[in-house]
Amino acid sequence: MDFLRTPDRHFENLPGYAFEPNYLMVDDSEGGELRMHYLDQGPAAGAVVLLLHGEPSWSYLYRTMIPTLVAAGHRVIAPDLIGFGRSDKPSKRTDYTYQRHVDWAQSLLDQLKLSDVTLVCQDWGGLIGLRLVAENPALFARVVAANTMLPTGDHNPGEAFKSWQQYSQQVPEFPTGAIINRATTTELSQAVLDAYDAPFPDESYKEGARQFPLLVPTTPNDPAADKNRAAWAVLMKWNKPFLTAFSDSDPITKGGDKVLQKLIPGTHGQAHTTIVNGGHFLQEDQGEKLAEVVVMFIAANP
Repeated sequence: MDFLRTPDRHFENLPGYAFEPNYLMVDDSEGGELRMHYLDQGPAAGAVVLLLHGEPSWSYLYRTMIPTLVAAGHRVIAPDLIGFGRSDKPSKRTDYTYQRHVDWAQSLLDQLKLSDVTLVCQDWGGLIGLRLVAENPALFARVVAANTMLPTGDHNPGEAFKSWQQYSQQVPEFPTGAIINRATTTELSQAVLDAYDAPFPDESYKEGARQFPLLVPTTPNDPAADKNRAAWAVLMKWNKPFLTAFSDSDPITKGGDKVLQKLIPGTHGQAHTTIVNGGHFLQEDQGEKLAEVVVMFIAANP
């Protein structure tokens, strides 16, 4: 598999992101092997919190949450999905599939031998992470879902997502930082915008970011539909603690928290919250608040 690797100099002196990089080689069911970057912060013996980002961000999105989680005694694992951040970026769009993204994340889970995991997922972090939960239920203790869903293609994805999908394919240059800026409630500084652009020296590095919107199941016969339905069959019997922490200003995932609360038994009796003044990327707008919610959720569900 042909891939690109962003030079390390692009990640120097990023504001708020003084974390040591870690790497491992991940593979998938089709034999592709790539280098995945991840953060590993906090005590090695701490309870694991797995932070999964979405599109088109990377682990930088969680930079304000990590200190709070570590201060509470947790071990924080925050990978960069393949195609993003410091991870390798296949140069052909056809090399990116939903299943491969799940496989690559599964490889990380297996190699780090993670267990008793609290998953925190947003955007594509949920599309991948909820599959991991359903396919490895014994390894996960809790879930926090924030502005995410597990679509099967059986329901209309909504006009906001359709508009995003169309835009992502038609825009001549894929403006990563600007996309994130438009989906927050606060105006990001130029230094932060540059940090979101850092993984992508030019358009050739953005094939994964371009492809992600097309991989979301929007029709019943989508290649990922059956496995996502199988995941739902597990999640609809999931009795372990499951918390929704959606924001109040995200048109793409609005109402998804109510669906999760209705369908997943583990949501019953939990202190579901709406993060105020948060856009789609609520970690950017209200990261410390979301981290506090996660800490309280874990403490309330030992």
